[in-house]
Amino acid sequence: MHNIATVPDFYPIIVDLNCVPSMLGLLCHDNSDISVSVIDLIQELTDVDTLNESEEGAESLIQALIDNQIFSLMIAAIERLDESVKEEADGVHNALAIIENIVEFRPTVCKEVAEAGFMTWLIKKLKVKVPFDANKLYASEILSILLQNEPENRKMIGELGAIDSMLQQLAYYKRHDPNQQEESEYMENLFNSMCSLLLERENRDRFLQGEGLQLMNLMLREKKKSRTGALRVLDHAISGVDGANNSAKFVDILGLRTIFPLFMKTPKKSKRGGVTADEHEEHVVSIIASLFKNCTVGNNAGKQRERLLAKFTENDHEKVDRLLELHIKYYRKVEEADQRLEREMRRSKEKLDDDEVYVRRLQDGLFVLQYVDYIILEICCCGASTVKQRVLQILNLRGGTLKTVRDTVREYAGNLGDEEDDHEKKLEQEYLLNLVDKF
Repeated sequence: MHNIATVPDFYPIIVDLNCVPSMLGLLCHDNSDISVSVIDLIQELTDVDTLNESEEGAESLIQALIDNQIFSLMIAAIERLDESVKEEADGVHNALAIIENIVEFRPTVCKEVAEAGFMTWLIKKLKVKVPFDANKLYASEILSILLQNEPENRKMIGELGAIDSMLQQLAYYKRHDPNQQEESEYMENLFNSMCSLLLERENRDRFLQGEGLQLMNLMLREKKKSRTGALRVLDHAISGVDGANNSAKFVDILGLRTIFPLFMKTPKKSKRGGVTADEHEEHVVSIIASLFKNCTVGNNAGKQRERLLAKFTENDHEKVDRLLELHIKYYRKVEEADQRLEREMRRSKEKLDDDEVYVRRLQDGLFVLQYVDYIILEICCCGASTVKQRVLQILNLRGGTLKTVRDTVREYAGNLGDEEDDHEKKLEQEYLLNLVDKF
């Protein structure tokens, strides 16, 4: 049968001959060697490079596997395998590869995979206190894939109470750096999964109750490799209207003492662990902007807001100086990006539509500039009068103007409320335009 995997054009024939139910029937054979051999065969048949060679063959095989309940049969098979035996551990690895292959070929099956019991198995697998190995890494990868684009899976994992166990897995990296490259990938996969989970409102409350903020805060202070992932998770946890409770809590647990040193000085490359200086600054600025948006007088967070504003008057307004340094840096980046875009469009004589141009500009620094300028407006309009004087003084010295700040925030507001029914975006848009007028 392994020879068939080299000729995917023959896949429709093995489907017509009813080979698929026969193969899947052997997955739960009493003899584990047979189960492992069948898993190995299916892994070869579904290899993505092989599938891409014949669209018709791939379609027929994948459909037949799904129709014959491959996911639930696979879960039943791997639950019987003993991973302390090398051959059986390889069988589990190949089973995970089959899931990855099918999901890559047909992303819409993510929900089916989770419902067949894979989500529960993955969580259990990551929880087990065994030494780190290749299967644990692969399980974390599959989990990250299943959560990425499927809201139902994200809700399911929250309901299974798995956010707590994921925080426990991450807690190890608060004081320990991963020992090898593979373990670093494992840690990153866990952080990616946590970021996906925080896209759902219910999961943010579970994250808050599970003391996820306290853990991220400690990770940021420990200066280990986990700091970068913790920064991303924190950004996801407090962004948007759903992040209001997390924002208030973050200020209460003295998170400002953690985030502002990272704002004042971007860590050296070795301490940032794989992210660029720009990515680091983007997360930090985004977190501070989210705190301003969510700690408003209206939602009983007046005290937190006062503490946030007070930060910008400390130590002779050093944070205002840093904010304007970032404004000038990203304003120049956006100017250069605009010139590049213009040259590109002239050369190719192709007209990009407004949305494409805007997305390109966001990627080239406009995203950070919008947040920096929004924070400038907040501290000038709501903070001490000395703050605005300092802002004007630095802008005059560096040849900048208030108009550039106003224009950036106006453009930001203009691109918020496109969808008629998005009430929250409309409110944010009004708030930003009021700030500009007040400024």
